[in-house]
Amino acid sequence: MESEKPSFEPFRLFASSGSGLFDQSEPPLPPPPPCVEVLPSQISQSVKYTVEPVELGGLTLLKGRVSTQHVFTLSNSDLVPGKYEGGLKLWEGSLDLVKALSSEVQNGHLSFAGRRVLEPNVLAWNSQLSIRKTMLGCGHGLPGIFACLEGAAAIHFQDFNAEVLQCLTIPNVNANVPSFQPPALQETTCDKGAEIRFFAGDWREVHNHLPYAQNTEKDVNVSSGQNPDAQYDIILMAETVYSISTLQHLYELIKKCITRPHGVVYLAAKKHYFGVGGGTRRFLSVVEKDGVLVSSMVAEVADGSSNVREVWKLSFK
Repeated sequence: MESEKPSFEPFRLFASSGSGLFDQSEPPLPPPPPCVEVLPSQISQSVKYTVEPVELGGLTLLKGRVSTQHVFTLSNSDLVPGKYEGGLKLWEGSLDLVKALSSEVQNGHLSFAGRRVLEPNVLAWNSQLSIRKTMLGCGHGLPGIFACLEGAAAIHFQDFNAEVLQCLTIPNVNANVPSFQPPALQETTCDKGAEIRFFAGDWREVHNHLPYAQNTEKDVNVSSGQNPDAQYDIILMAETVYSISTLQHLYELIKKCITRPHGVVYLAAKKHYFGVGGGTRRFLSVVEKDGVLVSSMVAEVADGSSNVREVWKLSFK
């Protein structure tokens, strides 16, 4: 009998054709892709998208699968810095985060109802009865999809690569949120009135395109007519802290996006990413040094299938 293929594969920083992490000298990174908003109508029609269910402690969501070879012409790589940041792979942290969020909701520690969310995994803010959420590095977008199903008022998905949004994230939202489907692909709302938008770009620049983030001049993008004092209430992030070189950029983006004083961040990631140096503890050291946010552990996963994984909650002091 053919052995069952494991759900997750080992982390590979570079394609197997190269010598990878231990090269004597690394070539300079290419410039990052431009920061843009990706419309639902820009969904890819040329890349095959298949879907399968994933069980998350009594909750069933649908996860898509597309070929990295077809999208980026990369046959054997999870990450190529500056070109592809792993968004087509379903990482364990996304599943850990959904389970932790579900538990937080059930225990009365968290509510998505009427709120707006950002996901690099997901970021959200709370302004009276309205909370914005966004997800940074969203990939499959499962935490953001969970927030939408829990009644969030707005969900903004962000990923480094526009191709990930076009080929995977938007189809995944379509599969899990039936009211956000063709033929109304130009629409950015579902029948519950939730605002769903997608943004691509580097963490150093993408705040200039996010509707509820401060720009570099300490002002807020108010072109949409939103309250300039409103930011995101909740940020949901999974597997975003693997690279030491990006930790400060990620933290600065969080501070540009999160509302004070009640905004929160949920982070799911590995305790350490061996070989690349990042991890939850390195990121939390950046947070602690700044002294603005405090951290508390929500969950720890040590199942032997990978490095120890953690879910943390950040909030203002």
